[in-house]
Amino acid sequence: MNTKKHRELRWLISLTRPYLGWMLAGVLLATVVIISNVALLAVSGWFITAMAISGLTGTVINYFTPAAAIRGLAISRTVGRYLERLVTHEATFKLLAGLRQWFFEHLEPLAPARLQYLQGGDLLSRIRADIDSLENAYLRIFTPTLAALSASLLMVLFLLFWSPAIALANLVGLILAGLVLPLIALRLGMHSGKAMVQARSDLRQRTSETLRGLAELTLYGNPTQRIAQIQTENTALVAPQRQQNRIDAASGALSGLISQLTGLGVVVLAIGLVQGSVLNGPELVMLAFFATASFEAVAALPVAFRAFGETQSAAQRILDLVDAEPAVTEPLTPRPAPTQFDLEFNHVSLRYPGSSQWALNHISFKLTAGQKLAVRGASGSGKTSITNLLLKFWDFETGDIRIGGCSIRELNGDTLRSLCTVVSQQVHLFNTTVAANLYLAKPDASLDELYEACRTAAILDEILALPQGFDTEVGEAATQVSGGQMRRIAIARALLKNAPIVILDEPTEGLDATTEQAVTSALEHLLIGRTALIISHRPTLLTLADQIIMMDRGKVIAVDHV
Repeated sequence: MNTKKHRELRWLISLTRPYLGWMLAGVLLATVVIISNVALLAVSGWFITAMAISGLTGTVINYFTPAAAIRGLAISRTVGRYLERLVTHEATFKLLAGLRQWFFEHLEPLAPARLQYLQGGDLLSRIRADIDSLENAYLRIFTPTLAALSASLLMVLFLLFWSPAIALANLVGLILAGLVLPLIALRLGMHSGKAMVQARSDLRQRTSETLRGLAELTLYGNPTQRIAQIQTENTALVAPQRQQNRIDAASGALSGLISQLTGLGVVVLAIGLVQGSVLNGPELVMLAFFATASFEAVAALPVAFRAFGETQSAAQRILDLVDAEPAVTEPLTPRPAPTQFDLEFNHVSLRYPGSSQWALNHISFKLTAGQKLAVRGASGSGKTSITNLLLKFWDFETGDIRIGGCSIRELNGDTLRSLCTVVSQQVHLFNTTVAANLYLAKPDASLDELYEACRTAAILDEILALPQGFDTEVGEAATQVSGGQMRRIAIARALLKNAPIVILDEPTEGLDATTEQAVTSALEHLLIGRTALIISHRPTLLTLADQIIMMDRGKVIAVDHV
């Protein structure tokens, strides 16, 4: 493996450390199950053969001990299998839960600047499918490999007690089936595993884009062409899946062949030992059955190692994302939140990566605490860039932005964003209850606070009129509420947060006149006593501002004091 692959392998191993106890318990139980299965078949073979010989010759044998051993092994196998599945899956679920938390903790500093270049379907694939693929690392690679190694060692030592030649023959077979075949499967499956991860991501991305834009595609586009593209990408996914299945089938067949040949070799060696009176007939059968059954320990390894290409590729995609440098560097010793909330942009300039044009070019303005500034301008004039800088999503190249006399570069991003609340055109409500969406702003809010915020936002009566009031599910994409209701729920959420700085980003865009008036009235209550940036071109909303600046191509071209 090269250095880059070692990065993923080291990371996968490091993931297991917090759950090492669970994982070692799973390995131990898997080893117990393998030994129980092999011993059960070997003892049963010995017992049946010994009973048959006893019946033919009339000799007396003690059948109580082997019968009890068979029952005990059967019980240990059953109980061990149950506990092994319970422990290994519990460890896997803990691992995936911890991984998802780790992933989101590392993803948060990258949002939104470093994530805006990723398609939604690709990001979803990394969050869901790629992380789910990592369960292979423990459940299908680490545990089977360690269990096979420990069980194989114990089984070879057992055979060594009976015959070094038989032990050597069995060891050679186990090495072929448990090491050589898995390495071949690993090499053959690496390319198709990576191709499968990429094809799966492409298909998810295309499907997600199609579903989101289905209405536009139906009206203006060519749905047939898009369906054909999805079918093409589905074929691209099926091809590596078939290749992986061929590898599994071939490795399974070869593993079975090696098992049978090893068993035959053990029988041939044991016959010579029987002829030399070193072994008796029941012991011959026992060793033959033992050798054949011992391959259960390594049977899953070719499939596990074949899947490593998929696992390694999924890990690489995750690490490539979280290893990206955040767009904004946090201060090593951040200052506490300011207590004054006047806002100042002083000759601030911003240029986005890959662009030669200035998004903002020496922008300057100042707001005293409680003052409202409206920003107007055509699309691309720099209005959104002001919001991106104020929320510390991007960093400015020149100048400074200060809140209460404190540069925002001296503030932690979370601290800064706790001072701001945003009401925008694109309101997101999660597919849960109205109350749960409101509690996002203030989880410990009382019911009275909830009612008061909704009353001020002029949405209380409409929420109470819903089928289950505050417990009504808003549905996927908030289909159970109207656009105006969504905006006023967002205003109620902003009231609950009670941040001193408010950013309004086209909050009335796309609303009819009546709804716009209702939302504007609610916003007027929200802005009382707060410093506000109002990004809009709607005349009704502009009446809330104390001054208005006009922007064009990243520059302030006019200032109007209301």
